[in-house]
Amino acid sequence: MVPKVLILIGGLVANAPAFAEDNLAAAPPQLALRTTRDAASESCRRLDAMDPMQFSVVSLHRTFHDDFNQHPLTSGRWVPHYAGGAAWPEARYWGGDGSELKRQTKYNGEQQIYVDPRYSGRAATPLGLDPFKVKDGVLSIVASRTPPALKSVLFNNEYVSGILTTQSSFSQKYGYFEIRAKLPVGTGVWPAFWMLADDGGWPPEIDVLEGRGQRPGDMVMTTHWRSPTTGHVESCGFDFQLPDAPADFHDYGILWEQDRLIYLIDRKPVSDIKVPVGFEDPMYMIVNLAMGAKYFGGVGVVDGESPDMVAFEIDRVSAYQIDPYQRDRSTENAAPLKVNLVGDTDAR
Repeated sequence: MVPKVLILIGGLVANAPAFAEDNLAAAPPQLALRTTRDAASESCRRLDAMDPMQFSVVSLHRTFHDDFNQHPLTSGRWVPHYAGGAAWPEARYWGGDGSELKRQTKYNGEQQIYVDPRYSGRAATPLGLDPFKVKDGVLSIVASRTPPALKSVLFNNEYVSGILTTQSSFSQKYGYFEIRAKLPVGTGVWPAFWMLADDGGWPPEIDVLEGRGQRPGDMVMTTHWRSPTTGHVESCGFDFQLPDAPADFHDYGILWEQDRLIYLIDRKPVSDIKVPVGFEDPMYMIVNLAMGAKYFGGVGVVDGESPDMVAFEIDRVSAYQIDPYQRDRSTENAAPLKVNLVGDTDAR
C-alpha cells in the first residue's frame, strides 16, 4: 500500500500521571485507561504535550486474551494465514497452486511466505514448517531463510515466517486492543500488530504497531481510511522512539471509542484522531513478521545483510470492551455508552 497522506514525526513519549495498571505485564480482567475529552480532530495529533486536565478515564472489561502458554494454533483463537470469503475453498489454505495468495503479499516488496506445520506449498504432503515457538509464556514468530531445497515448493520466497489472525474467531467494534512485545531489528525486518474489518473490506485499517527494522527503537502507529470525496486511501500517523523496544517488552495499544481512535504506548495516550468514515464494522486482530518492504520506510529490501533468522517476541495479546455505563465526561451523572460487541465475551 502507498499511503496518500502520512505524517511521520519522531518523538519521545512524555511522562504523565498513570491511570492504568502499574503492572504492565498483566492483562487484568478490568482496566482503566486515560482518554481525551476535547473535540477530536479530523487529522491525527500528538498527545504528549497535552494538559493532563484534558484527559478523563474510561473503564473496560477483558473480552479476549492469549498469554501464549501453549502453541497458538491449539487454542482455536488464531489461524496462520490471511482469511478469505465464503467462496474460498478450505483446502486452498493448506497447499497447491494458488494457496500462496493467502500467505504472502508480493506487491509491496515482502519476500516471505507465511507457513505452519500443515502447509504443503506445492508439495503433496505438509512440510511441517513451524514458525511459532513458545517458551516460558512467550511466543516467538520466527522468520528464517527458506531452505534451498524448498525454494521452488514455496513459490521462490526468500523467507518463511508466520502470521496469526483472529478473523472468524474474534472481532469487536469499539474497545481496547493491545500487544505486549519486543520489536526485532535488522534489514528487511517488519513486525506488525494491526486490525482489519471483519467483512473483508479494505480500508479501514488500524496499524497499532509497525516496527522499522533498520531503525532500532522506531515504531509507527497509523490509521488508514478511504476518502468519500476523492475515493483515495488516506493515512495519518506518527513515529515514536522507544530505544529499549528491541530488548524489553512494552505494551502497544489502540482505544477505539465512538468518536475517536487513541493510540497508547505502555497504556499512556500518545496520539489520537477522529474516527474516519468506513469504521462501521467490527475488526479482527493480526500479528505477523514480514521480511522486506518497497514502500514502508526504514524496513528495507531483503539482501545479504538481512538476518538469516529473526524473532518477533510476544508476551500476550488482549482485547477489552468499553463498560456499558461510564461516568459522563461533562457531568457527575451516570450515562449509558452504547457499544456493539461481536466475538468472544468471556474473560480468559
